[in-house]
Amino acid sequence: MPEATTSSTPKSKPKPVAVSAPAFEMPKFEMPKFEMPKFEVPTAFREFAEKGIAQAKENYEKVKSAAEQATDVLEDTYSTASKGCTSYGLKLIETTRANSDAAFDLMSELMTAKSYSEVVELSSAFMRKQFDALTAQSKELCEHAQKVATETAEPIKESISSTFNKAA
Repeated sequence: MPEATTSSTPKSKPKPVAVSAPAFEMPKFEMPKFEMPKFEVPTAFREFAEKGIAQAKENYEKVKSAAEQATDVLEDTYSTASKGCTSYGLKLIETTRANSDAAFDLMSELMTAKSYSEVVELSSAFMRKQFDALTAQSKELCEHAQKVATETAEPIKESISSTFNKAA
């Protein structure tokens, strides 16, 4: 029996061969040239189109003007509301400070009281005085808030009424 011999040399992998693909080109295509028929636009149609364009421009200007006015009104309203809220906050801080000062004054008077009846008398007087002060402060804050609301709403009210007057 013939013996098979095996060689111990490793087989090398075949090297890839670079194959160049043919360059692909788009076929050149030209649009066919058709001659457009020459026709005259009727005068009535041309006038109608010109009137439509003029009216559209006029309406655009009106809308643009109204939008600018609305923007101005909103800016004024925001400014007024901001100033009003700031002044209301300051008024509230002033009121709180007055009430705190009155409470501290009461505490110092109570610390120097000689008897329980004097404590009751000082407390009662403080409560009456604070009730009157709180009533006046509440009224003042309410009036201030109403003033701020009125001043804030006034530009909007005027703008709406002037817009309706123009439309009428």
